[in-house]
Order: sequence, then C-alpha cells, then structure tokens
Amino acid sequence: MGSFQVAIIVAGVLGHLFLNESFIEWLFYLLKGGEILKLQRFDRSYIKDYQETTEGYLTFKDVPITRTGVFPYRRSDGATSYEAKLPEEILSDSTVQSAQSKAVTDEHPSELVTTANHKQLAKGLSHTDARVDGDKLLVSFTVTDSELIDKIKAGKREVSIGFLSDIEQREGEYNGQRFDAVQKNIEINHIAVVDHGRAGPEIGIRNDSDAWQIENEGGKGKMPVYKIDGKDYEVDSAVKSFLEAQQAKLDAAELKIKQVDTLQGRVDAQDATIKAKDAEITQLKEKQLSADELDKKVEERVALIATVKPLLGDSFDFTGKTDRELKEAVIQSVNPEFKGDSKSDDYINAFYDATVANVQVNGFSSTGAQSALTVDSAGTQSKEINDMKAQRLNMRK
Repeated sequence: MGSFQVAIIVAGVLGHLFLNESFIEWLFYLLKGGEILKLQRFDRSYIKDYQETTEGYLTFKDVPITRTGVFPYRRSDGATSYEAKLPEEILSDSTVQSAQSKAVTDEHPSELVTTANHKQLAKGLSHTDARVDGDKLLVSFTVTDSELIDKIKAGKREVSIGFLSDIEQREGEYNGQRFDAVQKNIEINHIAVVDHGRAGPEIGIRNDSDAWQIENEGGKGKMPVYKIDGKDYEVDSAVKSFLEAQQAKLDAAELKIKQVDTLQGRVDAQDATIKAKDAEITQLKEKQLSADELDKKVEERVALIATVKPLLGDSFDFTGKTDRELKEAVIQSVNPEFKGDSKSDDYINAFYDATVANVQVNGFSSTGAQSALTVDSAGTQSKEINDMKAQRLNMRK
C-alpha cells in the first residue's frame, strides 16, 4: 500500500474519531500538496407543480436548485459554519453548465454519481435548459423511475442538490451577512428528491415563499467503501471520488502504454520484414553474375556439351540437364553399373575427367546404345565450341 493511500485512510479514521471537519479538511489540504480538496455539500428546495407525460414520466420545469447568499452548514462536531455562495461562483457559466444532464436520485447516495454507479442510482435526468434567474439557478428535470414517481405523488416534494466545491477559509460579508468561508469552483453532481424533515443536522431557511434547507454530509451512517489491495476501507465520499479519479487516470495511462507497446510491436515487425528483404536483396546481388562471369559460364557449358555430345550421341536429350548430370551420363556410358547418388561433386568431377582422358587415349567403346568410335577430341571440341559461340553471338545481335 502506498504512502498516499495510508495517509488517506489515517485522515479518514482520525476524522471519524475526532468528529472534527476542520481537522479533516486540514489533512486533505496537506495531502493534495496545498490545494483545497473539494467537499461534498447538499442544498435543498421545494418543488410544486409537475407535468406528467404520456409515458407516465414526471417533468418539473424551472426548479430553483440553488442561489446566492450566506448559508449555515452544521459540521460534524456540532459547530455551525457560514459559507457564502457568491454570484461569481454559484452563477458562473461552469456551475450552470454542471447542472445540465445530471442524474436525478431518490435521496442522496453515499457516494458521487459516476458512470460506474449511474445505472443503479439514477432515477431520471436533468434537462439542458439550466439558466440564471436573478439570484437563483434554475433547471428542469424528468423523473422516469416508477417507484420514485409514486413517492412524489404521495407527497415527496423536496429537491436537494449534491455538489462538490472548494472551501476557501476566509471571512467576509455579503449582503449584510457575515461568512466564515467561500464555496468556489462549484460542480453539481446530482439532484436528489428527498423527504421533508429527514433526520440529520438541518437548518431551514425560508425567503419569499421559497423554502431552503441545507445540510452537510455528516450523520449519514456508513461511509463509502474504497478497496485497496483487496481490503475494504471506509473513506469520505469526496476522498473516494478523488481516488477513483486518480485510478481512472492510471488506467488510462496503462491503456496508452499498451497501445504504444502494440504500435512498437508492429514497427519492430516491419523493421524485421525490411531487414529480411534487405538480406534477400543482398543475397540476390551476391548471386547475380557479372557479364564476364556469365560469358565464362556459357563457355564452360559449351565446352562441356562439345566434349560429352560425341560420347553420348545425337539422340541424347541435353534439355534441363545440369553439368553434373551430363558428367554422370558420360561415366555411365562407359560404366553402366555406376551410381553417383551419394558421391560428392569433387568425386564426380575427378571420375569424369579420368573417363574423358581414357577415351581420348584409348578411344570410346560401349556395349550400350552408342556404337564404338574413336574421338578426335581436340578437333571436335574446337569445332563445337566455335559453332556454339557463333550461335550465341548471333542471338545477341
């Protein structure tokens, strides 16, 4: 387990023991390297009228979900902190945008709504018409879950938003009200339909016929569970969300590494193919005969055919025969029992040279198809070579 994870667990345990929110915030501040960690908050308001669609869904139009002002929050230690929602924060474009297309839940979940738990927690969705009206933020939403629809029809009409915000500890005054801290970078996570007068530290505020009830995340029973090395630990929901976000970044980085490895494997395979082709080209170049070498090979072939043709006869088919096969045929014409399958080229060449030399001295005789004859090797070979050279020269013209 890493030091960061241990520190997170220690912070959660100590915060649970001392029930001191300021102490927890201070530890989270240090763990994030001096950055202010976002804390989860809940704002509450009442809803009145709704429209029922042909499918039975309930749609609520232009519901005021939050507004500017100074609001009391009951901390876990029982103390009250007054936090300001200033216009430049709560009515900012980013906060208004964050109210759109967010999950509608039945009560507040013990963790932030994400793609991992949306199917389980979402009972509807907010619309994309979030807007500012005076000092309020309004948005419409539709409930699609039959159980929550029944509860709403039975009188469950209070709406509470769950959101994250940076808590900047600084004193000030807004519209004549003193505050201890300012909520900054407010991000709405979900919209919960809750029972009126639910248990927990709540403070009711009523202005101009709008009822607002605000609570912190304390008094909610069991904390969210985060798994580390196969073991479950209870941590604050904001901490759990932060850790899950870091894990998501790590997973994305590992995926990119795998993609890079895959691409590198393809590049290496291409390199191997190119190297193999280069080696093949080199071998072909090495095997390629020069003009002089080709002339030499042709002359040697012509000389060989001129030598063996009188010995093998006009009926012998030279087509496709290698030099070795021609030499073996000459040897077998004198010695029909000869088998050269297991003999080396050097052996065949030596045997052939000896056979030709013997014929040149003693003449050729065979009990085979060829008739006995004496070969004037010098004259015959010279004439044959000259004739074949002439034919080759004519082919070049």
